[in-house]
Amino acid sequence: MEKILAKMMDTMNSVKTPRITALRDLHDAETGPFSILIGTILSARTKDESTTKVVKILFSKYKNPKQLANAKLKDVEKIIKPIGFYHVKSKRIIEVAKIIDSKYKGKVPEDLETLVELPGVGRKTANCVLVYAFEKPAIPVDIHVHRISNRIGLVDTKNPEETEQELMKKIDKKFWIDINDTFVMYGQNICKPISPMCDVCKIKRNCKFYKSKIT
Repeated sequence: MEKILAKMMDTMNSVKTPRITALRDLHDAETGPFSILIGTILSARTKDESTTKVVKILFSKYKNPKQLANAKLKDVEKIIKPIGFYHVKSKRIIEVAKIIDSKYKGKVPEDLETLVELPGVGRKTANCVLVYAFEKPAIPVDIHVHRISNRIGLVDTKNPEETEQELMKKIDKKFWIDINDTFVMYGQNICKPISPMCDVCKIKRNCKFYKSKIT
């Protein structure tokens, strides 16, 4: 896995500077676990650029769970309107803020089991929080991680949940924390859903998809 991750980064560096993902941007900006939790919820079906911009504006006004919990719905909707499903997401993040403020005294839980009990938080979102907020080993599986893992032959699975379980079995835990960030950037820039850039890919010799194309 170390070689695969390194070759992915080499490929992206040879083509263009890798674009930082929204969650990596929030992590590097040291915005804190709560903003990463909310950012992950908002990022669903939304471009990274929009997520990053909206989260920064949102938290410039509501700086902690208590403030967001007490926010007016219409004010939050106005801020996050540029992203998809903003009506539903506005209600959800206010609800999550209320739970974090009242039940957890303003602190985001640091374990998967508790995180997935929050409204709108599934395994992928919870794992993103573990990785990007707390730097704990986990494998958040989104469409990019699922697609690339199957395409190159790491797994043979039908859905993200199966992919997560198989990757956890096959990959050394010390690499888990880097998988989502690298695979997402690779999926956005190189190994795209349609017309992947196989000609520049440095892992193509070990890729099941590429081998099937040339045989």
